[in-house]
Amino acid sequence: MNARLRPLAIACLLCSTTCTLVAADKTFHLASPDGQVQVTVTAGSQITYQVSYKGREVTAASALSMTLDNGLTLGRNSAFRQSSVRSVDKEVRPAYGMASTYRDHYNELLLEYKEHFSVLFRAYDNGVAYRFVTAIKERIRVTDEGIEYAFAHDVPASMMKVNDFVNSYEEHYADTSISWLGGGKIAALPLLVKSGGVNVGITESDLLDYAGFYLTASTPVTTSTHALRAVFPKYVIKDSIGGCCPGFDRVPYERANYIAETAGTRYFPWRLMIIAEQDKDLLYNNLVYLLASENKIGDASWVKPGKVAWDWWNANNLTGVPFRTGFNTATYKYYIDFAAANGLEYINMDEGWSDQFNLLKLNDGSVQVNTNSGLGLHSGSKEELTLDMPFLFDYARKKNVGIILWCVWHTLDRQMDTALAQFEKWGVKGLKVDFMDRDDQTVVNFYERLAKAAAARKMLVNFHGAFKPTGLDRAYPNVINREAVQGLEYNKFSNRCTPDHLAHIPFIRMLAGSMDYTPGGLYNVNQADFRVVSSRPMTQGTRCNQLALFTILYAPLEMLSDAPTNYEREPQILHFLAGMPTTWDETLPLDGKIGEYAIVARRKGDAWFVGGISNWTGRSVTVHFDFLGSGTYNAEIFTDGPNANRVGNDYIRSERRIVKGDELRIDMANGGGFAIRLSKVN
Repeated sequence: MNARLRPLAIACLLCSTTCTLVAADKTFHLASPDGQVQVTVTAGSQITYQVSYKGREVTAASALSMTLDNGLTLGRNSAFRQSSVRSVDKEVRPAYGMASTYRDHYNELLLEYKEHFSVLFRAYDNGVAYRFVTAIKERIRVTDEGIEYAFAHDVPASMMKVNDFVNSYEEHYADTSISWLGGGKIAALPLLVKSGGVNVGITESDLLDYAGFYLTASTPVTTSTHALRAVFPKYVIKDSIGGCCPGFDRVPYERANYIAETAGTRYFPWRLMIIAEQDKDLLYNNLVYLLASENKIGDASWVKPGKVAWDWWNANNLTGVPFRTGFNTATYKYYIDFAAANGLEYINMDEGWSDQFNLLKLNDGSVQVNTNSGLGLHSGSKEELTLDMPFLFDYARKKNVGIILWCVWHTLDRQMDTALAQFEKWGVKGLKVDFMDRDDQTVVNFYERLAKAAAARKMLVNFHGAFKPTGLDRAYPNVINREAVQGLEYNKFSNRCTPDHLAHIPFIRMLAGSMDYTPGGLYNVNQADFRVVSSRPMTQGTRCNQLALFTILYAPLEMLSDAPTNYEREPQILHFLAGMPTTWDETLPLDGKIGEYAIVARRKGDAWFVGGISNWTGRSVTVHFDFLGSGTYNAEIFTDGPNANRVGNDYIRSERRIVKGDELRIDMANGGGFAIRLSKVN
């Protein structure tokens, strides 16, 4: 065995274990710590595993394998050598997260094979994961990886349907069944199925130097008649500049016959099933984070989560100011002043501050901006189109506000050394990197390369046009957020970002990790009144639906999407949002049903925040404050107004005293919501 893997095997052999493990005919039984999740692993001519929960079958026997370009398929007709088990129960303290500590509690089975590979299985109380581990001296090419999820019947599923492997994970979640994926159709991860009376979220973790996978329907190699299997984007040999926004993407046009070329001695990504008996339990899960590689950058105390005054969504529409707004010093000075006055940690300078294909060339009025932004070309005097970057960064530093810069990924990749050197000289605090729209090995490696280079200069990274999170924020805590969602921006150019969509994403997309949905729009309308106006965008649903998202959705770097002057005209709303944390000490899912509604409570210090959202169907809900500690809390409550079904902006702000055990009945309008801040009084 490779020296790097030997300590793990020794630890497995020596440690005591509480998991159930019985070897008979190379069949092994692994149980979760609470015994409710059971995994049966068979090591025969192929490796299969079957999962049950509380005695009910969740998956039938599902095969796994990995094929190399030398013709060897690991996991098929492989020579079993030995097995070992261990139990782990420890606390993980993330640099930031949905809680101050995560409990990492699992039982593990290690199967070792003579062909210099192993398979690790882990059983958690809320999930099952496995990964390949290889100890081959030379570099290898992986031509395929067999990942299968077999079911006894055509189980219901909620999935993000995608057309191909070039996509930004920005679609809605369709409620269907796994058979829809027949005929070669594919879905992105996470994908949620219901089987054995439980929800099963399928995704992956610790995706490094490899390609992400998708799912399609297939005839399994086991006896089950319904299954999902993995498909991968092949390694890209040649690509060219193109895409939906002219020149922002690099579109593959020639691929190799393998998934990845990589080190022969390594840990491969985890293949993960998240298990939740109740829908609400999907609203808080940290397994992707716990399975990821540990911190690779050392001291991360400089990583500063926070809120961002964002320019792009509101199209720089400042009003009542004595200057023409645009890509100029006066506009961004106003954003800095707004952020400083309200305790926001950052401003974002999005598309338009520079030439998209030359980050060292500032916009002088000749840069054509993506028309979806509603910004277009600006005319005016040289002064009105001038960005004095040294002044802005110095001004922001004095105001204790950081500046984040947007850039096209392949431009940054090409100019990485020179651009980052210039950014460091200016004092850039973070990068919003966009339009990767792929998760083949080349682009996956770009993520890590940039994360490492940015960390060396103490810069944050927010990936947009991105694939789903896979735990990179644990390995590189400066990777502060990820889009990979059909977010609020879609209301600028479509009607797709609806409350129905919003009622899916906390249960499915957030299983993978943080999400830059970018809430906070103040022009709120009902379904009938919605119009696409890119320069003055609306949100579908109520004002309180938007406020609730700051609690419901986890985003360590959280955008305030509307214009500073719009917030300033709404002091109650601004005060509430300015005081919102973006990371938490505790998270409690209170109630919810996938696609219908969600209610979540989160704590920061002594303060609690509770948010609730509904789909286009209004409903009444009851919040039970059993989670509070002792003492009395002052509750600041934002609820839909009596006319919110007609005028989405209608809301009521109220205050009352709350103690542990109290209940509050709340009516949510169609596309509605509520937001509560509980501050301890005594």
